[in-house]
Amino acid sequence: MQHDEVTWQIIRHSHCSYMTKTVTGNFCRNLYNVTGICNRSSCPLANSRYVTIRDHDGVFYLYMKAIERAHRPNEQWERVKLPRNYEKALELVDKHLEFWPKFLVHKTKQRLTKMTQYRIRMRKLQLKVREKIVTMPRKQIKREARREEKAERAAVLDKSIEQELLERLKKGVYGDIYNYPVQAYDNVLKMEEMQAASEDEEEEPEVEYVEGYDELEEEEDMEDFGGWAIDESLRNDGSDEEIEAFNQKKLKRRQGGSESDLGNLKENSKLKKKGRVIIEVEHDDDTDQRQTAVQ
Repeated sequence: MQHDEVTWQIIRHSHCSYMTKTVTGNFCRNLYNVTGICNRSSCPLANSRYVTIRDHDGVFYLYMKAIERAHRPNEQWERVKLPRNYEKALELVDKHLEFWPKFLVHKTKQRLTKMTQYRIRMRKLQLKVREKIVTMPRKQIKREARREEKAERAAVLDKSIEQELLERLKKGVYGDIYNYPVQAYDNVLKMEEMQAASEDEEEEPEVEYVEGYDELEEEEDMEDFGGWAIDESLRNDGSDEEIEAFNQKKLKRRQGGSESDLGNLKENSKLKKKGRVIIEVEHDDDTDQRQTAVQ
């Protein structure tokens, strides 16, 4: 049989693990306390009929305890989920606590109002961007810095040793037969091939911009014109051997003439032997120059 007055006398004057004594007053740390103050009307242990509100991950529940279930501790509290709307939650509280003491109904509504307000403040704080203070583990930072320095030194030493061994391998210090890691040797060969390929790609063919062959054709035309004048002078002299020698020199000067050109020149020389052209030039004081050709 449960007696609320006896329970309160034991808790108040003997010992209670939930009671906290301070200068201003005594407080209760029990999760089911509706006010948080240690007194006779607010104590959840010394009242067989009690009601409170609790929060589970942002959801409010109405807890009710009745003396009819005192003999079954596992089903002592009746829980009802409250809606998120404040007005609907108040209506549900009034519905379930219609015949309860006015003190408990009033304190329950006060607790619901306070919990709704701090839930709104929590949401606003979560939306704001605030600076987060984080401690700096100095020992861990120093330890990581020392490890990084050791790793860098080891890496530099390994590279220097590898380069020295490769140089000795190229010079043939160890002879023809020796043991070496095949994978490292293959890596070195791949690196050398990649370097050679990159050098080939870098050596691009040079592009040159030159003028056309108009000037060269003009020079050849001038040479032909000069050769024609010389041919005429040679024909005047009447020496066939000198004409053929001159044609040979002209072919050598062009450097690119074919045998067909040589044959054409010989045929032209034979044709020119048949008809000779005599050129006479007369100079007068009044006129500039006059040229007469007689065949």
